[in-house]
Amino acid sequence: YLGGGLVNNGSQCRVLHKVNETDNRLGAGDKFPIMGFESYADPDLFAKEKELYLGSFCEVQESPNPWQFWMIMVKNGNFDKNTTLCPENGQKVSKIVTDRNFPCFGEGCMNQPVVYHKYSMLGGNQKVYLTGEFNGTYDLDANLGENVGNNSFFSVSWRKNTSTGSWIFSHRLTTSTKYPWLMLYLRADATEGFNGGYHYNGRGMLKKLPESPNFMVRLTLDIKLGGGPNSQFYLLDIGSCWKNNGEPCDGDVLTDVTRYSEMIINPETTSWCLPDNLVSCPPYHISPTGEIIYRNETDRFPYSAYHLYCSPGNAKYLEKPYDICDPYSNPQSQELVQILPHPEWAVHGYPEKKGDGWIGDRRTWELDVGALSSRLYFYQVFVIFVEQYNEIS
Repeated sequence: YLGGGLVNNGSQCRVLHKVNETDNRLGAGDKFPIMGFESYADPDLFAKEKELYLGSFCEVQESPNPWQFWMIMVKNGNFDKNTTLCPENGQKVSKIVTDRNFPCFGEGCMNQPVVYHKYSMLGGNQKVYLTGEFNGTYDLDANLGENVGNNSFFSVSWRKNTSTGSWIFSHRLTTSTKYPWLMLYLRADATEGFNGGYHYNGRGMLKKLPESPNFMVRLTLDIKLGGGPNSQFYLLDIGSCWKNNGEPCDGDVLTDVTRYSEMIINPETTSWCLPDNLVSCPPYHISPTGEIIYRNETDRFPYSAYHLYCSPGNAKYLEKPYDICDPYSNPQSQELVQILPHPEWAVHGYPEKKGDGWIGDRRTWELDVGALSSRLYFYQVFVIFVEQYNEIS
């Protein structure tokens, strides 16, 4: 976590680290040094309590609500089918039975990474900035002191302009033979509520919860090196959580559904949504004017605007053909809409064609995320009361 703020001491600036190494090293079963936070022997329960504890140190009081910190998330896509650690669409299972293919080199393929932390410090002379870094690897026998070599590697460094308050984040992610599926995210979570697919109260940067259709995102993206057709580089990933009946999530992993939409800007990424592969398309597309275009309308549906769509695993009334999203990667079911650069999305400030914003095309994006999100299909069941009978649509 980033330290505290900057304190102006005459003509000098210094960094105050509000979170120290003792706080960072608190683990399952440890007692928190201050009152108001409960210790758990269960590492999952302890982790969510620790997030609240650290957030209390990092909290910045602003109107209308306080904010805490950016969240950096690294994920390993390896999955050992012999384990039962991961629920299936929120349901605990005694044995994993699936024909899905996941990478795994054998026992231990789902290990936690080694993470190194370079604490935030001041840099610069005329223009002072705050800088720091996280980096690490999943290859536990790697010696990063020499070089990365053929090992997996991830790093996130940050630089904060102390005058304007703006942040610059630099990411690097390298996969390896043993860890071919890694994900690295910079997340701006809500300051309260369920974040990032988790079913517990978290902390974050967003003082006010954005609601469709009225919110914008402004960011500058400069891609130095990108992956090939099997990698996914997101311009933006947006997510929320609600039940299939439209009610907000309440932490019940059997009925909650995490919903995501991701704009993939790798020019080599192809559309899996095709006229002869409707299973990877949403049931319908909503045009900028609000017109609904069904996926079997082959002369009108914008197939190339979508990479893929998959349905939540706890949905009961899915329209065939359908494909269920990965049932193991979240504590509960998930739904995913992955979109590609296309004129359909360009009206909201998103890339119009492949290559826009890619390597050598540094851009500052003004994204009307709220308007775009209101056009995306997500599964939801409405119960309509007609006379004495319930009808489901």
